[in-house]
Amino acid sequence: MRKILLTLAFLILSAPVFADVSFIYINGSNNNDEKMKTWYENGVQKLHPVLKKKFEHNSAIKHYYSSLGGLKIKDEPVVFFWGDKSERDLAFVKSQLDVSKAISSSGAYIARSLIAQYLHDAIWVQKTHNMLPILEELNEKIKSEESDDVILYGYSAGTFVTYEYLFNKLRYINLENIFETLKMDDEFLEFVKQNPRKDTCISALSYDYAGIGSVSEAGHIILNQDKEMLKENYLKLDEMTELACAPDKKVRGIVNFASPLVLFYSDLADSDYELNYYNKLMTKYIFENGIFWITVNFREDPLGFPTSRNLTVNEISDRLGLQIENPSGVIFDDSSVWSKRMFAFAHTAYWSAKGTFSKAVVKSFVNGYKFQYDPEYQAKVLKKHSKKMEL
Repeated sequence: MRKILLTLAFLILSAPVFADVSFIYINGSNNNDEKMKTWYENGVQKLHPVLKKKFEHNSAIKHYYSSLGGLKIKDEPVVFFWGDKSERDLAFVKSQLDVSKAISSSGAYIARSLIAQYLHDAIWVQKTHNMLPILEELNEKIKSEESDDVILYGYSAGTFVTYEYLFNKLRYINLENIFETLKMDDEFLEFVKQNPRKDTCISALSYDYAGIGSVSEAGHIILNQDKEMLKENYLKLDEMTELACAPDKKVRGIVNFASPLVLFYSDLADSDYELNYYNKLMTKYIFENGIFWITVNFREDPLGFPTSRNLTVNEISDRLGLQIENPSGVIFDDSSVWSKRMFAFAHTAYWSAKGTFSKAVVKSFVNGYKFQYDPEYQAKVLKKHSKKMEL
């Protein structure tokens, strides 16, 4: 008996400790009534088991999680639903449409109705006063998950939420560097050096938390002008960081799909937009902290916009003008996936084409890491791109 017990104890102690992973699915636009909420949730329920199986059985992903003994994805998907928050505003738009019905041609009325139905939520959620409460709710959802890691899946306008979450909640703000960039006086910079605080996030700086400053619509961080209060609030930053920011090292990555992100966030290409400086810091943080940002779109999807051309870490570092130290993360786009659906239905086909989509997500994950960290594969891809450019 003793021998059996010792053997069992050995097996238990030597068994791999799997990393528990939760997939959190974030809805898109036109999902604001009960019928569409049910449609979205049913789609997630169909997709999740297929995606889970593809992830858990892929050898490259197993290797990625090997330091943790492997991965075990939660059987149940986690749905984060924000669509109902826009319902009241959309109802107002629809009431105004009803007024216009009597004075418009039927064609114009139908066009307005379609625009309101499909674009209202995407525009609504992009507005800061609507987005920030959603990010707070999502952060609480992530904190409450018992899993070691979470991966966020942003569908359609849900990609705006995943992007804004990374931008506002990741801890890429080094306070000493930020205050130097904002040209604070020497006396305040010396105060910061004498009282170092942890790296923090944009949200923690806000007046809802530490009261350090706020982000203006022009993309500038406007600091609290009361110098003594600014110092007092600065000393509370570590506490506010834990309240406001993403749990440290818990958000492993995001997968955006059916993504119109580029269409609605085109100001990110404007070099004069100050928030792009913080986007650069965020990108550096993603690479240095092993986070992945994958975009997968069906090529037939008229709203599936490629994020950018895939760039090596060195190319990204050059464009950012920042040195990326010991990179381990990935930003990768595959917007060329055949869904074998008509373009009119492709945007909503990620559930029905769940096998094709799941395979594409895993393939993008694997190819993204190979592109960044396998020199032979990277050279092969770059050579292929070079030939296409010549043509």
